[in-house]
This record gives sequence, structure tokens and C-alpha cells, in this order.
Amino acid sequence: MNAHDLLKNLTSDEADAYGLVLSSSRIPYHVSRGDQGWDIYIHSGFYEQAVKAIEAYLEENEDADPIRETDLFEYGKTFTGIWVPLLLVALHVAIVMSHNSQALIKIYGSAAQHILHGELYRTVTSLMIHVNALHLVGNIFGIALFGTAVCQVTGPGVGWFMILVTGIGGNFMNALLYESDHLSVGSSTAIFGAIGILAGYQFLKRFRRTNRGTKAWLPLGAGVALLAFLGSSKYSDLTAHLFGLLAGIPLGAFYGFIVKRPAGKVYQGYCVLAALILIVTAWMRGFGA
Repeated sequence: MNAHDLLKNLTSDEADAYGLVLSSSRIPYHVSRGDQGWDIYIHSGFYEQAVKAIEAYLEENEDADPIRETDLFEYGKTFTGIWVPLLLVALHVAIVMSHNSQALIKIYGSAAQHILHGELYRTVTSLMIHVNALHLVGNIFGIALFGTAVCQVTGPGVGWFMILVTGIGGNFMNALLYESDHLSVGSSTAIFGAIGILAGYQFLKRFRRTNRGTKAWLPLGAGVALLAFLGSSKYSDLTAHLFGLLAGIPLGAFYGFIVKRPAGKVYQGYCVLAALILIVTAWMRGFGA
């Protein structure tokens, strides 16, 4: 029998709902798992009847329209949140073993005055330096948790590049605020950038689903609550965390608005390469300072 695809890339809930519509109209169909979700196939002889039945259902339930308000597809499970913390641990061990950690902090830390005088590499390198093991451990858990969550949405290459960009942006905005006499290190700015990306992305997703309902604002409120809970401890740089969050929110929303499906492996690789180039260039620039 000849079959035509009627709807593709559906969530399981959507596939169940449209299946019930077709069943109630006595239209034979079958559902199969596709690359990005569930696909519904209709025998060619029932195709026009099926289209009319689905259109009638959508007119009665406008909020359920998967064509006008398509759900954003996500990358799925990834364990990329393991190797980035391992790299941070390796770098911390190397710095400690150098017996010159304070000098490295002065050279590579996020010093506001130096950043505003052209040493932009510090906005990158400071994200990978930690004062002590306790500082490192706290950030490892944060980057593993929220970094993995971002990468499950965007894919590992795009996700880590976006997180790096938010960390850089947060450090630069923090430098603009202080202008001088301020030095900070640690990946927590990027962690809150990741939280911001998730909040912005979920805001856009809920905004579309709820037809501009108040529930769409919940992810942004959750991001601010996490900032208050996690980012304002005694030794935290609250403003850097705030700017990381503020850098992440529009970036996450922009990603959700522009990108309908996560990039493929090739483009994920390009983003990993771009992030590595930024990091290596920044550290090399510091060597020459």
C-alpha cells in the first residue's frame, strides 16, 4: 500500500492526540519513530480526509497547532558535562603545581582596569582559574549540571560555545561596572550564563505554548531565584553572576527563536573548534603580556 506522511516530528503527546482524531474519523494510520520525534503516515486513499479531520481539530484547538507553533526540538542526552569539569580540574592542578598561582591570577584574572585597557583575553582566561580546591569543586558541580542541561537543548558544540560567550560577556560587563580595583576569577559567571540560556530558551518555549500567558515568565523568575540562592554567598562576585545571567537570557531566547533543530555533528564540531580557538588565543595572549 502507498502511504503518505501527514505529520512529522511530533511529540508523543501530539502523536497520541492526532491518532485519536484519526481513529474517531475511522481513518487508518500508523505511527513510527522518526529522527526528531514521531511521524504519522496515512494510506494515500484517505489522505485528503485525514487532512480535513486534522484541520478541523486544529481550528477547534488553536493552541495545539504544531505547524504554526512548532515545538522546539532538542538535542537529547549528552554526557559532555563530564569532560569540561575534568579540563578545569587538570588546569587547576597545573596552576597549583606551578607554585606561582597568585602571579597567574594577576596575569589572567578578570581585572577590570586591565580589561578596559585592551587586555580582553582576561575575560576568557579568568573563567578557568580558581582560587582553591573548594572554589573549584563548587563550580565543577554547577558547570556539570547546567552546562549539560544547555547542551541537551543545543548540542555539545553549540552549547559550550554559547556558555563561553556568556562568561566572556558577563566578565566584560562587570569590568565596565567597576572600571578599576576589581579582580575576580572562576567559571561561575559562565555557570550563570548557562542558567540564563536555559531561562531564555524556556521562556520563549512557554511563551509560544501558552499564548503569552503568565506561565511563560516562570523560567525567568527561576533564574533570578537561582541567582539569589547560589550567586550571593559571602565570597561570590554577585555582579559578575548577574551579568552572566543577563548575557545568557537573550542568547537563549535568540537561539530558540532562530534555531528549530539542533545543529548536526559537523556544525557542533565547528563550534567546539571556535571555542578552543578563543581559549587558546586568550592564553597565548596572556603569555605575551
